Amino acid sequence: MDMVGTMLGEKARKTIQTMPSSNNTVSRCISDMVEDVLKQLLHRVRASVFDTLQLDESTDVAGLAHVLVYVRYIHEGTIKVDLLFCKSLETRATGENISKMLDTFVTSNGLMWTQCVGICTNGARAMTGRQSGVVTRMQAVAPDATWIHCSIHQEALAVKGMPASLKNVLDTTVKMVNFVKARPLNSCMFSALCSEMGRDHETLLLHTEVCWLSRGKILTHFFELKNELKIFFSDHNFHLSEHLHDEEFLTRLVYLSDSFSCLNELDLGLQGVSATIFNVQDKVEAMIKKLSLWLNWTENNNTEVFRTLQEFLRANELCLTDSTKHEITVHLSELAAQLRRYFPESDSSDSGIRHLFTDVPASLSTSEQESLIEITTDGSLKMEFNQKPLLDFWIRLCTKQLAKHAGKTLMPFASTYMCESGFSALTSEVVSASGYQWLLCLLGKMGSLR
Repeated sequence: MDMVGTMLGEKARKTIQTMPSSNNTVSRCISDMVEDVLKQLLHRVRASVFDTLQLDESTDVAGLAHVLVYVRYIHEGTIKVDLLFCKSLETRATGENISKMLDTFVTSNGLMWTQCVGICTNGARAMTGRQSGVVTRMQAVAPDATWIHCSIHQEALAVKGMPASLKNVLDTTVKMVNFVKARPLNSCMFSALCSEMGRDHETLLLHTEVCWLSRGKILTHFFELKNELKIFFSDHNFHLSEHLHDEEFLTRLVYLSDSFSCLNELDLGLQGVSATIFNVQDKVEAMIKKLSLWLNWTENNNTEVFRTLQEFLRANELCLTDSTKHEITVHLSELAAQLRRYFPESDSSDSGIRHLFTDVPASLSTSEQESLIEITTDGSLKMEFNQKPLLDFWIRLCTKQLAKHAGKTLMPFASTYMCESGFSALTSEVVSASGYQWLLCLLGKMGSLR
């Protein structure tokens, strides 16, 4: 009953409580609902002109490897995104095993690989290997499928590097956090100290390389609690704690906190169910231009964009030293260069998809030129183009030749955000130990049909 209340709400729990049931009545009802939802989802996907897939592999709290697949398809003139399946891998998480599992599901359920126009994964070897990667194997049976490297994964790779001195500040901070967090007694005592001093935060956050927003949050919390940490380390000797009294160290720390907080905003902008490759291009292009602007400001000793850094310098009557300013400018320059490396400037071949009534799409076939004339001379379509999301507009016209090309361009997922969200739900603390296997079974059979 607790699981029903968690998944379906209090009203459903009370309803089920009133039902006389045998030892398998509830499980049988759940299985029937799962089968019905899956049947509806498969029917929708089969009827769609195009579909695209987003997939990822991860290990859960029980040490089991799972493959999570989401599908984007067209239903009744609108775009839908649903969970296609979640299955456990019986053996190693190799490209061959993942591909075999996916192909078995697709073929056994009557889905057509020829309808698939996009595949979005991260850059792991199992996914992108040239010989036996999932993408290579899938494109062999789905020749129209375009591979999209997860934009969030690319952004994380782009911002990973930094000058040695700034990297040392981050590593030192992480070690101090680990000293407090890795020992239960230290963690409890530090929380009690923060509570006594009336702080909003009473704990530090652990850093992880696989968590998108980890760096910005850990550094922000650490800097906000620096005074409490000084008091704590005065009673708990730790050889790196002397850095908390080093103004140069703190200046670089607060810069990293501000810069990664800005990058976190980019991370959040790349997420979302309906994000397209054009949305990603816009967000990244804006960040690259901002980095260039921040670089110029920093070279002129203007730290206004880094608000916490500016407040710290003013409160302590400090200014950026030449060495710190040099490290910051190098970091900003490298960030811009790395983002450009992973996100090259887009060509103009698809500009007509975004600017249909102002730019003429390049290299159109005869049928596409006819479609263009029909669309651009329709006044009602021009109004819709300015009011509707870009993908929804083109999907409505999917019967026209030009719209089919636009649909193939816009349909692919821009990131594996849905998979990451799904894995978070799978391992959420809300799911009790007794209900974990039930949820796993449920996810393995059904989609999130809406």
